[in-house]
Amino acid sequence: MSVHPAEPASGPGPQEEVIAFLGDPRTHGGQPVERIDTHAALVFLAGDRALKLKRAVRYPYLDYSTVAKRHTACVAELAINRRTAPALYQGVVAIRRGDDGRLRLDEENGDAAGEAIDWLVSMARFPDEALFDRLAERGGLTPALMRRLAERIAAFHRDAAPRPDGGGVEALRVVADGNLEDLRAAPDLFPADAVARLAERTGAALDRLAPLLEARRRDGLVRHGHGDLHLRNIVLLDGEPTLFDAIEFDETLAVADVFYDLAFLLMDLDHRGLRPLGNAVLNRYLEETEDYGGLAALPLFLSLRAAVRAKVSAAALRLGGKAEGLAGEARRYLDHALAALDPAPARLVAVGGLSGTGKTRLAKGIAPDLGPSPGAVVLRSDVLRKRLCGVADTDRLPADGYAPAVTERVYAELYQRAAVVLGTGQAVVVDAVSARPDERRRIEAVAAEAGVRFDGIWMEAPLPERVERVTNRRNDASDATADVVERQESYDLGTIDWTRLDSGRVAADVLDDARASLA
Repeated sequence: MSVHPAEPASGPGPQEEVIAFLGDPRTHGGQPVERIDTHAALVFLAGDRALKLKRAVRYPYLDYSTVAKRHTACVAELAINRRTAPALYQGVVAIRRGDDGRLRLDEENGDAAGEAIDWLVSMARFPDEALFDRLAERGGLTPALMRRLAERIAAFHRDAAPRPDGGGVEALRVVADGNLEDLRAAPDLFPADAVARLAERTGAALDRLAPLLEARRRDGLVRHGHGDLHLRNIVLLDGEPTLFDAIEFDETLAVADVFYDLAFLLMDLDHRGLRPLGNAVLNRYLEETEDYGGLAALPLFLSLRAAVRAKVSAAALRLGGKAEGLAGEARRYLDHALAALDPAPARLVAVGGLSGTGKTRLAKGIAPDLGPSPGAVVLRSDVLRKRLCGVADTDRLPADGYAPAVTERVYAELYQRAAVVLGTGQAVVVDAVSARPDERRRIEAVAAEAGVRFDGIWMEAPLPERVERVTNRRNDASDATADVVERQESYDLGTIDWTRLDSGRVAADVLDDARASLA
């Protein structure tokens, strides 16, 4: 994507007059105009609004080649994106020719008399700096913000219309075939042997996952989602992550498994070297949806999404983008697509220790390094206890919420969920006190039954420091207090044969030691 002062497209073209008109400040009351170019649209920024013109182009996956088709796409874009960003999408505007032969914006009524020369989507303008890709470039994305984004995506998926008539394995084969066709069409950009390997691995993954994908479709997990959910299509509006620019040009690309919808964001974060943020998104999404079954298809979904970006980068290159940067980016996406289909093996890490020893901080710190992208699923006993008791994470439970029978149920559910996640091929980090020897043996048995590597880490810190930590906690799922910490001093922990770490030190040093023990 490029941004520059508005100017007519060079050379003749079906929209040259329209582009010149929209790039003229006089069209916008004398306000300066900036233009954003993508492979499918031109956006003209003037004052407090943005006008989006769809290019008169046809791709295998998109057809804006006629005025009528662009009008249909504008109307669809408005309706689809008002699901997530109603304040952003204002309306559809016609461009018509007046009696004097000059073009004008039909602001009042898109159905007014006179033939439309072209159509626009009118949007409220927002600062470029509020886009999540810009925030990522300057280090402005935080784990807390990404967890909030995951909550918004989970709510959107929950409310989206189920579409058992779409999606499924055959729809994904169509996506894969389209990707491969476009990649093969650019042999100067994408090495033929690499594309051949991608075709073989993708086909094998689709065959292997077909029963799961079809079961998820029948179970209502194929929905009309966003379809293009990467960082450039998310903006921070009034402090809230807001999804926009969903796919409107081909419903079959937006009607898909909800995990395939999420995978675009996870792939984008990983591709930018931001896997810890992707891990935060994944874990919060799973806490909200409990859709662990989708993890088995995640490597395939990530690969398909990377291949989509590879071919889109190639299309942008053909439209005159910066050759060196886009060519390298396209090839890196192809490498990413291949790597996703060769994931690291699953494994199980248990992080135990008394309250206030820093288990949760360590669990979140090591999770992005473990297993397939974007890292391990973190199963935290404190969060699970609140969910099983039907309260919000930060609501305090009464004493009976910590009765032995409740605790036994929490640990049994932890072990069961860990087994399910390991069965999908994803890694797991279990974050729980695990004070009793039998609790530690049971989590080790989960790894043994799954046939994966197990590592146990036991966190230790002096009593005064643990008391201070729990006393200073805010907005956390743990209900531990200073009294609880002091009572835990009387626990009979038995023999601890997990790796013991002194957590009464700088957190970064503790994390480094944990990573070394897990390497």
